[in-house]
Parts: sequence; structure tokens; C-alpha cells
Amino acid sequence: MTSIARTAPDSARQRSRASRLLRRLPWWIAALLLAGGCFLWIYPFLWTIGASLKTAPEIFSDGLDVIPKSPVWVNYGRAWNDAHFGEYLRNTVIVTVATVIIVVVRSAMAGYVLGRYRFRGRRVVLVVLVATLLVPTGYTIIPVVDIAQRLHLLNSLTGMVIALSGGAHVALTLLYMGYFRRIPTELFESAQLDGAGFLTTFFRIMLPLATPVTASATLLTFLNTWNAFFLPLVFTFSRPDLRTVSVGMLAFSGEYSTDWPGMAAGAAISLAPVIILFFVLQRYFVEGIAGAVKN
Repeated sequence: MTSIARTAPDSARQRSRASRLLRRLPWWIAALLLAGGCFLWIYPFLWTIGASLKTAPEIFSDGLDVIPKSPVWVNYGRAWNDAHFGEYLRNTVIVTVATVIIVVVRSAMAGYVLGRYRFRGRRVVLVVLVATLLVPTGYTIIPVVDIAQRLHLLNSLTGMVIALSGGAHVALTLLYMGYFRRIPTELFESAQLDGAGFLTTFFRIMLPLATPVTASATLLTFLNTWNAFFLPLVFTFSRPDLRTVSVGMLAFSGEYSTDWPGMAAGAAISLAPVIILFFVLQRYFVEGIAGAVKN
């Protein structure tokens, strides 16, 4: 009887343990699937970093192997000095920072007006803005270059900044519009009662409240500008010293051969600022996207 009494609680505990395991099994499967998807997502970046520390024959012989046998740090020196990636990185930082400032301020002001004010033709403006999303970027490059040439802005960083920041940037405007619409009207009215004008209300009250959206807009604009290739290529045809890092990748590709280790090192250098900025702004990025679309 004693052995039977001991067996009953043991079997009950085993059944309870099995039921808990079955309840948790879907989460383990989800975790494994997410881990596998995450690995597939970051593997190209890991392979790029590994390839930047290999020789050209080692890249082709190792195949998908990430870890180099003997790190070749000279690839980074060749990319920085011989391929002039130091100059390209400086140009990219100047163009990106200026473009981000212009685009974020303009998109915030446009979203503020569309989200807080009701005026005649507002729906028409929204329809036109959304319609521009359907226009491919390649269709606008010819008039943009023609206008830049007439204004003597070709082959200059200033012209590149104006061209990159001159688009509609509808997605960012809609993000700000959705966020400003959710701000209580009482706050807006109290600012008017205190005598605050349009610019004072916007820059001192509304824009600080939209910090999460501003972080999201900054990150998205930074990525688009940092990775822009076609327009910077056109604007620097006769001025190679004004190239950005994306266009500077062409320096590793010759007529008969390609410097794959140097190209991988250049790609790793160009990825570093993007990754750092994302880790700094990731919390605000998620809050901004969630807050703008919630209604």
C-alpha cells in the first residue's frame, strides 16, 4: 500500500510536469523560429564583417564560413586611405546631417498643420501627398538634375542636400500628422490663451511632445540618405572627391577585377554609424511608430 501511495503522487507530478511542458511547447517553437529568423537576418552582416578580415582567395575558398583564419586588418587601412573612405565618410555625414535637419523640421511642421488645423483644400493636399507615393524616384531624377544644373548646384554638397531633402517625404508627414492629432485640444488652446504664436507653440510645446516621432523620422531619414546611391552618383560625376560612401563602393570594382575584401571593409565602415544610431534611438523609434498609428 505504501508503494502504491508513493506511486500515485509521483505519477500526478509527472502528468502535471508533462502538461506544463505541453503548454510551453508552442512558446519554445516560437522562440526557436524567431532565433532562426534572427540568425538568417543578421548572417549577411556577420559574413560581411568576416569577409572584411580575409584575403580574396580565402573569401572564395571558405564559402559561407564567417570566422577568418587569420584576421587581415590591412583591408580597413586600404579602404580608409587608398579608397578615400575617410573623405567619403565625411561627405556622407555632412549631407546626411543637413538632410535630416531639413526633412524632419519640414515634415514636422507640415504634419502639425495638417493634424491640428482645418482649412479649405486640406483633403486635396492629403490626396496629392499620398498620390506622390506612387511615383517612382527614377522618374523625377531628370527634372531634378535639370533644375540643379540651371541653378549651378551640380557637383556640390549643397545641391546634393537640396535634392535629397526636396522630396515630399509623405510617410514622415503622415507620422507627425497622426501623432499631433492625438494631442489634447486643451493643451493647444491653453498655449493660445497664453499668447503663444504659431512658431512658439510648435517649437516649444508641440515638437518636444513629439520626441518619439522625431526619433523615428530621424532614423528613417538617416537610413534613406546614408544609403542613397543614384542621386549622389549623378551629382558627383565630375567630382569624385564629393562622393558618399555608397557611391565610393565603386572604387573597389575595376574593369577586370573586384577588391572583395576592401569592399567588405568599406561596407563594414559604412554600417557602423547606422548600427550605433539605431541602438541609441531604438526605444524612441518603436514608441514613435506605435504612437503615430494608434488612434
